[in-house]
Amino acid sequence: MTRTPAPPPEPLTAPRRARASIALVFGVHGAVSGSFVTRIPWIQDRLDLSAGQLGLALVMPAVGSSLAMPLAGRFVHRYGGRAAVRVLIALWCLALALPALAPSLPALCAVLLVYGAAAGTADVAMNAQGVEIEERLGRSIMSGLHGMWSAGGLLASGFGILAAHLDLDARLQLAVTSLVLLLVGQAVCRGLPDLRAQEGAEEPPRFALPPRSSLVIGLVGFCAVFAEGASMDWSGVYLRDVTGASATVAAASYTAFSLTMAASRLAGDAVIRRLGAVRATRISGAVATAGGLLVVAADSPALAIPGFALIGIGIAVVVPLAFAAAGRIGPNPSQAIAGVATVTYTSGLIAPAVIGALAQATSLTVSFGLVTALALALLLGAGALRRAERHSPGEDVTARESDRTSGKDLSTI
Repeated sequence: MTRTPAPPPEPLTAPRRARASIALVFGVHGAVSGSFVTRIPWIQDRLDLSAGQLGLALVMPAVGSSLAMPLAGRFVHRYGGRAAVRVLIALWCLALALPALAPSLPALCAVLLVYGAAAGTADVAMNAQGVEIEERLGRSIMSGLHGMWSAGGLLASGFGILAAHLDLDARLQLAVTSLVLLLVGQAVCRGLPDLRAQEGAEEPPRFALPPRSSLVIGLVGFCAVFAEGASMDWSGVYLRDVTGASATVAAASYTAFSLTMAASRLAGDAVIRRLGAVRATRISGAVATAGGLLVVAADSPALAIPGFALIGIGIAVVVPLAFAAAGRIGPNPSQAIAGVATVTYTSGLIAPAVIGALAQATSLTVSFGLVTALALALLLGAGALRRAERHSPGEDVTARESDRTSGKDLSTI
């Protein structure tokens, strides 16, 4: 029996506005993260937390994300992409004010659990929207969208560095930033297209488990997110405790990491079109490994900061490619992305705890040796992201769409 090919996705009525709006949503999401991470040392000092205690607290966002992300696919399916992004990005912005208000370690763990749940569901919704817009535009945009996420984090971290330098109370800074980002996020969501599931499409299950073909994709993303999370959450502490940097310089380490990652992602779509997803990932793994080795060998900020910068360059395009590949598994992008994101962000679940536990048992230098090893693993798993490559001019696009609808695995790993 011949399978009827799935129709290609309808073109967007306002493609420039749609792309600009989803890019700004990514920027707002990144700004929330960038605002928080630059004040982690302030929170640690205020609550007098050890490295192990801080690691325990920082695992909570990933726990919240992992528990909540599988619900996002059904939410997007039921209410549409625009409404889902609008509600979830608002919750994420409001959650920013919570961590600095925590009076104790148990309270900090509780609010970071909520913080992570808001982060994860918003992440799935906006990535699903990004993949759908990319499909309708017919060209790669996911790396650029994640570049906007990094750019948002970079811009917000600049304010965080200034606040740390001026010794501002993080409770006031994060509360004001939360409200500003909430207003910006709601404004930019107005330009999102109201993309909905096809009529009669089956509703995703409550928990969207990833299909088997996505497991290796998830593992590649796992390695990249581990390196990203370790660098974001621990770079400031590493600079301060290992290299003796001042609070201002320690906060600037995240800026260096975010700056290089943002620039690499913004240029990533052109690189991916030229090299292909697999080759780009292998080169990225080599660069991230070199950065990790530099961090491990560093005895001064002058070496550690460039090391974190290279890690940022190396992992920049890996996560966008993982989401792009996930969005081409099966007929429901939000369900596939939610499943792969759950696997990928499990590394965020264990990274803070592993880094903190290793640091307490040995040293932060040993902890970043593990980060370096996982960066090296990107070289071995790069083939899993072949699905993320755009079709060539001679490829049968109709057949590709049919395979996407049926969930057929096109990649050769």
